[in-house]
Amino acid sequence: MSLPVRRRPLAAALLASATCLGLLTGCGFSSGTGSSEGKAATAGDGSFPVSLTNAWGRTEVKEKPVRVATVSDGDTAIALALGVVPVITPDVEDGDKVAEYKQRAIEKLGEKKLTTYDDTDGTDYEAIAAEEPDVILGVNTWDMDADYAKLSPIAPVVTFGDKKESDTLTWQERLRTAAEALGLTAKADAVIAANEKALKDAAAAHPEFRGKVYTYSVVHPEQITYMSHADQDPGVFEQLGLVKHPRSKNYSADKNGVSLENLDELDSDLLLMTYPFGDEGLLSASELESNKLFQSLDVVKKKHFAVVPSENTLASAIAYPDALSAPWVVENLTPILAKAVAGK
Repeated sequence: MSLPVRRRPLAAALLASATCLGLLTGCGFSSGTGSSEGKAATAGDGSFPVSLTNAWGRTEVKEKPVRVATVSDGDTAIALALGVVPVITPDVEDGDKVAEYKQRAIEKLGEKKLTTYDDTDGTDYEAIAAEEPDVILGVNTWDMDADYAKLSPIAPVVTFGDKKESDTLTWQERLRTAAEALGLTAKADAVIAANEKALKDAAAAHPEFRGKVYTYSVVHPEQITYMSHADQDPGVFEQLGLVKHPRSKNYSADKNGVSLENLDELDSDLLLMTYPFGDEGLLSASELESNKLFQSLDVVKKKHFAVVPSENTLASAIAYPDALSAPWVVENLTPILAKAVAGK
């Protein structure tokens, strides 16, 4: 499940992930993501016009779009992954450093930075209209119910086929929908294949991961959250060979808190923690890691414990995968896992 989030601030992204964590799912592609007619019935062969059904009606793209606007960071990632530099995007970083994998993609397309609008108060319709886009990508946003009526007079809006899909579509499905509207389906297929290859190659290079039982937890302001619960979609950890702990069946999206008295619930072959809130979390990293019960866990004593950093956006990229992130996540996560598995 790939959820639409703004990575600003990172802590807020990880807070939302307390109830749902995407973990780089490799799910199949839903045929309900948006239906096409006429020339587009051959699935984005580059022919136009393209007609897509969405939750508010239909999107008609008469000619191959050149100027593409985006309304979320996930939509920006989709555009960049397809080789398209958006004419305008939301300023999700608010002056902070752009995520490394996103910056790499921007520079690969010959740019240093993107043109952005201030999204503090939501989508800036006037700024988008001023750029005269041919289409607006909104397949990765929670705000389309409010935005569609104001965006659709500006340009055709490419979005999901059902309002419920704002939460449920994988990044692959969102990418395919956008690619169909842009006439770039073959490029989308290549992006998906490259992401899958990165994961498969990493798993093959690290056979020591296979079968290791893991627990992943995030320290939120109100609780320590058991993220790797049984209802969670298989994702990057599983794709690299790890398996959920049997006790994960005792947790769910609605029941995922771990009390300080029950820290032994985190024990596993491999324990991964994230502290996106720092000192504003329920407790800081130093406070948790100096806790006597925590220190008594076998996984901690045997040094099979590791922190997934949040400050470099790795934790956020794991929680909210997009069309750009998988190779970078693998590049940064596998050394952490390798060290933890080895007990170093």
